[in-house]
Amino acid sequence: MAPEAVLSVAQALARARACGVDRLDAMWILCQLLGQPRAWLLAHDHDVLPAAAASAWPTLLARRAAGEPLAYVLGEWEFFGLNLRVTPKVLVPRPETELLVDWALEVLDAGPGQQVIDLGTGSGALALAIRRARPRVRMLATDACAQALAVAADNARRLGLEVSFALGDWWAAAGAARFDLAVCNPPYVAAADPHLAALRHEPLAALSPGGDGLGALAQVIQGGPQHLLPGAWLLLEHGHDQAQRVSGLLAAAGFEAISTRSDLAGLARCTAGRRPAAAECRLDTTAAPESRPIARPGDPKAAQTGA
Repeated sequence: MAPEAVLSVAQALARARACGVDRLDAMWILCQLLGQPRAWLLAHDHDVLPAAAASAWPTLLARRAAGEPLAYVLGEWEFFGLNLRVTPKVLVPRPETELLVDWALEVLDAGPGQQVIDLGTGSGALALAIRRARPRVRMLATDACAQALAVAADNARRLGLEVSFALGDWWAAAGAARFDLAVCNPPYVAAADPHLAALRHEPLAALSPGGDGLGALAQVIQGGPQHLLPGAWLLLEHGHDQAQRVSGLLAAAGFEAISTRSDLAGLARCTAGRRPAAAECRLDTTAAPESRPIARPGDPKAAQTGA
């Protein structure tokens, strides 16, 4: 699409409609281009776009029309009241992941010195949301992708939140440190899930570990007892039909007080377990329940909430 010499707000939105782009999405893109709130667009639909905005509009519109997530087109996304920079190197933060933040804030007290780890931080959404709400915790965020970690570190800098970052695969990035709380939103979509095709713009490694989708969850759970202090919690996001198997993995690793919470759509979305207060976890040496490929309706990572 070639830029027009003169393009009004109304004409820009009409072009978006002709391309099949949702009007609200088009308005968000225009708002960012013009540096104006959405209410301004409604009152100035005959105003002519500045030359720079008119020139950028066709490219941004084409990206959204091709199915690229709006967050990537905008380059930013809101999560738990934070405005985060996002790139195709990180997942777009989902509303249902805020459930992990709420749960984390429940189990953390307001005192100083508690050590928290966010495993596979991506954009830094979980780590930064928890750190802002509990400014006295010591937060470590890890990721195996250097580009993702750079995005998270940039978000922390822009938001003025003190978070440490470490490059590495799951617990390996933490070294010998032990924590009062661990949160993790790992890849959990089965490799054969047909809905992965709809998420082609997002990093595959952050969506699916391959196989039945439980590999990363199992790795995080199995490493938990060695890196969590007695009484510490491990909070996990997972697929809507994986709660029972995740609970079984937690039980086999010696966790107690295992429970699951549902998202706003009523789908089982997060499961947690607490390391026993005794000095050592009581490890169950029996085999974990056999995992099976999952068949999930709708967007497998967006939890079918309409987000």
